[in-house]
Amino acid sequence: MSDSPTYNADAVQKAYATDDALALRQSIHELYSVPRTNFAEWVLNKTAWRGDESVLDVGSGQGMYFSAVRKRIPRGKLVGADFSLGMMQKAAKHNPHEARLVNTDAMRLPFGRKTFDVVLANHMLFHVPDVDRTLAEIKRVIRPTGVLLASTNSQFNLPELDQLMRRTLMLLGGKVGEMPSPVATFPLEDGAQIMAKHFFAVARYDLPGAFVFPIAQPAIDYVNSLRALREPLLPKKIRWEDFISTLSDQIHRMVDYFGEIVFTKLSGVIIATDAGGFINDYVNRIIVNRRRRGG
Repeated sequence: MSDSPTYNADAVQKAYATDDALALRQSIHELYSVPRTNFAEWVLNKTAWRGDESVLDVGSGQGMYFSAVRKRIPRGKLVGADFSLGMMQKAAKHNPHEARLVNTDAMRLPFGRKTFDVVLANHMLFHVPDVDRTLAEIKRVIRPTGVLLASTNSQFNLPELDQLMRRTLMLLGGKVGEMPSPVATFPLEDGAQIMAKHFFAVARYDLPGAFVFPIAQPAIDYVNSLRALREPLLPKKIRWEDFISTLSDQIHRMVDYFGEIVFTKLSGVIIATDAGGFINDYVNRIIVNRRRRGG
C-alpha cells in the first residue's frame, strides 16, 4: 500500500539483520514468477559494458548481483556495500572472491570523488531515510561518464495483494489509510523525476510479470517474510498474528475457489548519467560541434 511515505530505521535494520526473509522472497520470485526472468541479468543488460569498469553495489545485501557483474567486468573491480553487518557476513561467506565488502551507510560512502564507473542501487533507495542525500552521495563517487542503475517496484506492484491486505485491515477494524507502504519514497513512477534532480539524463525500463500461486502457502509465506517492515505500520490495536491469520484465510478461500491466486507484478530499473551510457554519443556530438564552432 502506498498512502503515505514512511521510514522506520529500526524496522529496516531488523528486516535485514539476516538474509532469511530476503532469501525466502527471492526463492518465491524464482519459483512462482511468470514469465521466469533472471532479474539481475535483466537489470545489468540495460547498459553497455566495456569489461574494465569499477563498480559499486550499494545495498548489495548477500550479493545477488555479484556473479552477474563479475561476468561483465573481467578486468574491473567490484565493491559491495551494505548497512547490515549480517548481510555483509552472508555475502562474505557465499561470495568470498566476488567483491571487496564494506559495511557502511549509503549516505556516507567512504570513497573519493569520481571513483566508480557504475553504481548499482537496486531495491534499496526506498529504505534510506533521505533519498536525495543518498543520490547526492552516489553522484559524488561516480564518474561523469559513469552510470547509476537503480531498480525499484511500481506503486502498482501486486495490486491484488494490496487489495487483500486492505480488506484484511478493515475486517479487523482498521482503516484503509492506516497501513502505508514502506517503499513509497522511491516508487518506479517517481524515481526518474527524483533522479533527474541529480543527473543530466535518465531512462526508465519496466518489467511486468505476475506471481501465480497454485497453492496458498507460498503466498502467505511471502507476506509473512515482510513482517519486520509491515508490522510497525499496522494500527497498534491490530496484532500481526491476527492480521496474517485473517489474510491467510482469504488467500486459502481464493485458491480453493479459483484453483490458483495471481498477483500482478511491476518493477523496473532507472538508469541515470551525466555523460555516459545511453547519452554518451549525444554528449560527444555536442562537444565536437562546439569545437567546430570554436566554442
